[in-house]
Amino acid sequence: MPHPLDAAAVRTWCGLALEALGRERERIDAINVYPVADGDTGTNCYLTLESAARAVEAAFDGHGSAGTAPDLADAVGAMAHGALIGARGNSGTILAQLLRGMAQVLAAAPAGGTGAADALRQALRRAATAAYEAVAHPVEGTVLTVATAAAGAAEQTAGGAAEVARAAHQGAAEALRATPGQLAVLGKAGVVDAGGCGLVALLGALADALSGEVTAVPVAVRAGGPVPEAAGCAAVAQEADGCVDPHAGGPAFEVIYLLEAGDAEVARLRTRLDRLGDSLVVVGGDGLWNVHVHVDDAGAAVEAGIEAGRPYRIRITHFGAGPRAQEPALAARAVVAVVPGAGLAALCAEAGATPVTVRPGEPPASGELVQAIRQARAREVMLLPNDPELRHTAAAAAEQARAEGVRVALIPTRSAVQGLAALAVHEPDRSFDQDMVAMTAAAGATRYAELAVAEHQSWTMAGICQAGDVLGLIDGDVVVIGPDLARTAMTVLDRMLSAGGELVTLVLGADVPDSLAERLERHVRERHLAVDTVVYEGGEYAAPLLIGVE
Repeated sequence: MPHPLDAAAVRTWCGLALEALGRERERIDAINVYPVADGDTGTNCYLTLESAARAVEAAFDGHGSAGTAPDLADAVGAMAHGALIGARGNSGTILAQLLRGMAQVLAAAPAGGTGAADALRQALRRAATAAYEAVAHPVEGTVLTVATAAAGAAEQTAGGAAEVARAAHQGAAEALRATPGQLAVLGKAGVVDAGGCGLVALLGALADALSGEVTAVPVAVRAGGPVPEAAGCAAVAQEADGCVDPHAGGPAFEVIYLLEAGDAEVARLRTRLDRLGDSLVVVGGDGLWNVHVHVDDAGAAVEAGIEAGRPYRIRITHFGAGPRAQEPALAARAVVAVVPGAGLAALCAEAGATPVTVRPGEPPASGELVQAIRQARAREVMLLPNDPELRHTAAAAAEQARAEGVRVALIPTRSAVQGLAALAVHEPDRSFDQDMVAMTAAAGATRYAELAVAEHQSWTMAGICQAGDVLGLIDGDVVVIGPDLARTAMTVLDRMLSAGGELVTLVLGADVPDSLAERLERHVRERHLAVDTVVYEGGEYAAPLLIGVE
């Protein structure tokens, strides 16, 4: 029997959508030829919905502790927010915007009756409109076309919310089947749009959740029949008789980050990023955005975000050499590094690593690290957690990646400066074991320190600190309590260099003046002969100062 459009239905919708995308993930990955034939659209849609489902469960858990249940507005808001912060790739980002558009309308919808059906019709139309607005250069024959068809079918259907959802699903499926005739690259490959497949699966789950009838109908992914289970993106491209992606020879990097910024700043950012690359999608609102773009200069894309606001969770993926219409060949070896701050992320990307950017209090989940390992597209990966708290998370990610056939070495880096030292000696041309030993040795030979500001009075190994005191931590332990950053940093440097050292690495946080680096460089030069100093900008969310001594 039909179920009302309420918070429980949203929870069921998330669960069924996750199951559907889990079933369809590999088949959707296999037909991914547009906009980039990188074989990950199904995975990106799944990970985006996984984040949405987690957020909805958290909303129910939070209300459960208070003895209440969330209302519809709370549930759809959580779903949209979870999708936004967890969006992956071009299709996942658009999917997040579709959910956000629906949530904007459904938050005020009545739970049942004709009012709920009307709200769902309006929500589907708002979703399609919002998706078009988010894409810099909309292309027909994609998920955008499928979303528009779903909204049109819903508006032409009478009945309750369950009937409207079923009509939207059927309209989307029909539009999906027509996409090979609208987009040349799909027609040559004989497949439908991969992003559209994800949306059809999502709408099918919504129809099942509201009707109470779980159909689990597979999404038709190919014009001439099902894609064989073993087929991959490269096989589809070959069957297209050399079909070429419209962006062949284009940008080399995919850059994605969350951004805290205002509407005016984001409008300027769109213009700047549109000049830098293609496949630009910016979704979100109310101060929080998810930015996706393909560029040749990944550092410039990140810097544009820094100028617009506060970027974090930065992910930079190299597409690999050769025409992008074919599946990128696997590299022999790659490095995945967890770093705090956009500056360090750009630095790692320039060195050839795949960065996973985090900010304080938001450590990455093991699934996020697994996805970064997949995006590195290498047979062998060196994983740098750069934080002792991530040891177990990184180990779980490494185990999962190994089960998928990737050889992973977990380098025991406890700080970003140890990660930089390990990355500096990385040599992909030498044997895996030799590279692992060299990187581990370089990290182990680097003592690390961090300067932080105490937020409240507390006991430390160096005594009692007061709120506002500067804390100097060496190898994770507080050893110095000082009145200001410069003098405390000098004390920490002297302690670290008393045991010897040849190179000092300084990583400055976003709010630290450049004059501090000059003072510390001069201090090292005058007090410790034959010791060199290098300085890097850590960016937003990096500690005020990180120090490494090798």
